[in-house]
Amino acid sequence: MSPHPADREVSSLIAAEPVQDGDKPDLGGWMQRLCRAATSDLAASGVGMSVMSPGGGFSVLASSSAAAEVVEQLQFTLGEGPCLDAYADGRPVLVRDLSEAAPRWPGYVPAAHELGVRAVFSFPLQVGAARLGAMDVFRHQAGPLPQLLLLRSLAFADAAMMALLAAQESSHAKEPSVLDVLGTAIEDSFLVYQAQGMIQVQLGVSLAEAMARLRAYAYAHDLPLNEVASDVVARKMMFEPDG
Repeated sequence: MSPHPADREVSSLIAAEPVQDGDKPDLGGWMQRLCRAATSDLAASGVGMSVMSPGGGFSVLASSSAAAEVVEQLQFTLGEGPCLDAYADGRPVLVRDLSEAAPRWPGYVPAAHELGVRAVFSFPLQVGAARLGAMDVFRHQAGPLPQLLLLRSLAFADAAMMALLAAQESSHAKEPSVLDVLGTAIEDSFLVYQAQGMIQVQLGVSLAEAMARLRAYAYAHDLPLNEVASDVVARKMMFEPDG
């Protein structure tokens, strides 16, 4: 079966995307170029790509820019957002106007608005029963994603998924395999849950409250959730009871 025209066009766009300083000569660098190519082709403000595990692990794999990476990381810091829902449900989450989604994501929506995001379109990275993460398309203007760009977005997500699987299947590939990438996500989830338990003991609160405190600290200090969790587990920081 020959590739769909959209798939061929997307492959050509990624191949033509210039290498920038900081791009690694591996799967991660290729994903960075995919995100930049998608941003231009989809008339987006930014594109982010993350892998996730069923146990709650996550890792931002690539983004079109530093600003897009901040927006992508935000969902994991707050524990809510379209990327997480797209992965959990296995279907696209298309939000043409973020302000209308405030009841669904009460923490994410105002935080994303502060970063200039007005619309988000999230696509799961999946094929068959395999689901590895999600791709997010961010826009600074509210409005729907036209049908043509919706199909192109799906083609970019498919290209990312195929690249992850190809890296895993190639025994001679030097780039990180999908298991390496997911392994990072799983390790991050263990760190977060371990930190949650330690904060529960330090504050004498419920597990839910401990997680809320951990996320709030990460957000307030503009730090990745897994970085704060790592410091808690390493006893570089402690949470003090109020008062």
